[in-house]
Formats: sequence, structure tokens, C-alpha cells
Amino acid sequence: MQIPLTDLQAQYRTIRREIDRAIQRVLDRGQFILGPEGAALERDVAAACGAREGIAVASGTDALELALRACGIGPGDDVLTSAFSFFATPEAILAVGARPVFVDIDPATCNLDPARLDAARTRRTRAVIPVHLYGHPCEMAPILAFARRHRLAVVEDCAQAIGARYRGRPVGSFGDAAALSFYPSKNLGAYGDGGMVVTNRPDVARRIRLLRAHGSRQQYRHLVVGTNSRLDELQAAILRVKLRRLARWSDARRRNARRYAAAFRRHGVRQVELPQEQPGCRSVYYLYTIQLSDRRRVQGALSRAGIATQVAYPSILPHQPALRRWVARSQRFPQAQEASRRVLSLPMYPELTARQIERVVGRIARCLA
Repeated sequence: MQIPLTDLQAQYRTIRREIDRAIQRVLDRGQFILGPEGAALERDVAAACGAREGIAVASGTDALELALRACGIGPGDDVLTSAFSFFATPEAILAVGARPVFVDIDPATCNLDPARLDAARTRRTRAVIPVHLYGHPCEMAPILAFARRHRLAVVEDCAQAIGARYRGRPVGSFGDAAALSFYPSKNLGAYGDGGMVVTNRPDVARRIRLLRAHGSRQQYRHLVVGTNSRLDELQAAILRVKLRRLARWSDARRRNARRYAAAFRRHGVRQVELPQEQPGCRSVYYLYTIQLSDRRRVQGALSRAGIATQVAYPSILPHQPALRRWVARSQRFPQAQEASRRVLSLPMYPELTARQIERVVGRIARCLA
């Protein structure tokens, strides 16, 4: 029995008729860019994130870049962000001409450690990007207090965490803006690339709407140099179908996380550190990421059994070849480096069954016995 890391075919089988009808609706209408499907999706996703406005764009990376631009971040500015995340976060910072400044992580969550922000701040720091990694919220209260104290913009990277909550509020509702990704494997995934910025600031929303369409509000009149970053109507229609099920799917992911924890206890596996929700946080488990010292042996055993896994991430961002020039040789990120040696993501998706979870954990238990 093969067990994939995520199973989009299983998901499609449950919603095939609605997806097909949504696609046909767009084809019959014949409007494929900036139409009613996208506008409705913007309203609904913003509401789900506790934000006033949503602006759909072409990818999660574009969402980060445009959010930074709309917040006035550019050349000469420094932006604080996690040393342990996907490359898109510092890539967006560099794309606006700013410099990424990396901050080590809290080993309990693999999220940016707020206690390290003061030491990382420079005289040019203008913003901070907390990344809600693996679907678990960052500790936003101290991050926001730090930002207020130093008058910094906050752009939340919610690419892996739509639907997660911190102290009862959805992630994406805390900062000046937040970036979402609709990459197919995400908890709310399109059938292609896509993203969105959500914000409670009308000025930021207006700026992003201008920037995403070549800096133009009126055809052939361009007020600023923008870009072309628009979510097409087919993807928006598909995402609207999926959004109606997002809460149910998040509950299923959380149920499967509990099943994993119970199975590890039942098998008496003590060599593995399981993901733990922190007080006041509600994770949506984009990835179910364990930590262990003998990762290579366990990953090999699972692969031979037909069980897919993922290492997210095997290298910390400051060690990426494309980013080394912005990192001083003396800088150390011990917690992020330790995580990069220990993390292993197991299969996680709403349709994952208790039997499949038992097989995954049983194979790990035998490998570590």
C-alpha cells in the first residue's frame, strides 16, 4: 500500500462534480481575468482570515513581494525573518531591494523566536516577516509588541497556515498585511499557482490592486511601475469550491495529528519528538513534522515501504548559496541548524485514514526498535 505525502486525487474525487461545474461556469461566461469569481474569492478568503480586504495575485511569492512594496519596504531597508523557512520569504525581500536579516527559531515550533528579535534588529530595520511554519501560528503578541516599539511593518507569511488561529484570531489578521499561497499542495490549493494578500489597511489594499495590474486602474494609463500578477478565474472558481470545505478539512488534519500522537504512544516510540501545539495556538498541520536523530535510517525504511516523506528543510536559509552574501560569517543559528538535521514530515492530508497512520507509525517503531 503506497501512502503519499499528500493525496490530491483523493481530494478531487470527493468534490469532482462541483469542481467540474465551477470550471464549466467560467468557460461559459468567457471572462478569465479579474472577473466575478476572483472578486467573490477575495471577499470570502478575507472574511475567513479576519481581514477587511483580499487581493488575489498569481502566487504566494508575489503576495509577499507586493505586500512588502505596498508597506513601503524597498532599497536600503532591512527585514527580519526566520532562518528556517522556504526560500520564497527572503526571495521576496530581495525582490523589493531590501535585505533579509535572519533570526533563529524556537525549537518547540520551528517558528521565529521573538526573544531574538532585539538582537537581530539593525538601524535600517523597517519590517518583520513572521512565518507560520507547518501550519502552526507564530507567537504574535511579542512580535507585534516589538514591531510597535520600533515602528516596523509586519507582513505575516501565512503560506502554510490558512485557518490557523492564535489566541482565538485567525493568522493573517494581525499584521499590516499577510500573504497566502494557493499552491496545489497547500491546505487550500488551486490546480496551478495562485496567492492572495489579505489586509485590514485600505491603503495597502489599494496599492496592491494597482501594482498587480501594471500600475494601472484605467486601460493604457499607468500611474506606477507595477507587475502582472493576477489570479485567473478558473483557479478562483476552483478555490471557491474548496474554501467551503476548508474548516472541515482543517478539523480532519487535526484529527489525524491526534491519531499520529496516539499511535506513537501505543507503539512506545520515545526516540521521536512530536509536534506540539503551544498554548493559545491552533495548528492546521499543513505538514506533520516530527524530529528525530536518526532521520536517514527512518526515511529510508519508510521509502522502502512505499511511504512518502519530506524534509522541510534540509538547509537553513542563511546557508543557501544565493543568500550567503547577506549573512555575516560570524552569525550562528544553532536552533535552526539543529532542526534542519532532525525534521521529517510524514503523510498528512484530510483523507488519510487511521489504518494508514498506523502503518506509518508501525514502520517507524520497527525501524527504531
